[in-house]
Amino acid sequence: MSSRGLLPVAILAGGLATRLYPLTETVPKALIDVAGEPFIVHQLRLLRANHVEHVVLCVGYLGEMIESALASQTFGLDVEFSYDGPRLLGTGGALKKALPLLGNNFFVLYGDSYLTCNFAQVQQTFFESGRKALMAVFRNDGHWDTSNVEFADGNIVAYDKTKRTPRMHHIDYGLGVFRKSAFDDVPACEQYDLAHLYASLHAQRELAAYEVTDRFYEIGSQAGLSELRDVVKSTSARAGRARARRQARRGWSQDH
Repeated sequence: MSSRGLLPVAILAGGLATRLYPLTETVPKALIDVAGEPFIVHQLRLLRANHVEHVVLCVGYLGEMIESALASQTFGLDVEFSYDGPRLLGTGGALKKALPLLGNNFFVLYGDSYLTCNFAQVQQTFFESGRKALMAVFRNDGHWDTSNVEFADGNIVAYDKTKRTPRMHHIDYGLGVFRKSAFDDVPACEQYDLAHLYASLHAQRELAAYEVTDRFYEIGSQAGLSELRDVVKSTSARAGRARARRQARRGWSQDH
């Protein structure tokens, strides 16, 4: 990729997360425990590993709890908060309000997604496309969630979260890249769904695509949360064993 640094990342963390009730009645989804740590901590650690430097958390429901929880652990990231205000603005409305913090180009990450893809490659594809936005997609075949994207020859042929067709084998991965100008027609301080913006940009031929081969993990459902907990525990255990082997090798070399 070019010498251009990684773009800021907006994390959509303002929803009510009703599918996770009763877990989220008093705790925001971002703070749900995953292997002993709040989920947002795992997201931020993953972003730092991707060399992201600036994160804007779009928060609403119980947002103050998220800001308080991250007061002492941001992993070297510059973390800012954008609050919906008196009423929830939806995913698109929250991003519209956060634009002054995000600059001219930025990633958008769903607040319940744990994604291990290469952000730099996604960003490079976005800039090479010359379009106002890019959606990362994954061939899901209805396995992990309901597929909502028809994808062919590197392009999104159709995208609809409500009117699925048999040709939709891919899914919105939970990661996008946008130019600020993509939000010009989004009303300010009003509820607006990001899915509507994606659909509008696709109709204007302003939506590029990047096909990811690393599957997604999510905590938007009870099943997804349970699976991610198992994955993180397993990954942590493997990392611990690898550290132990390295330490043992160092000890052996010092003794000999």
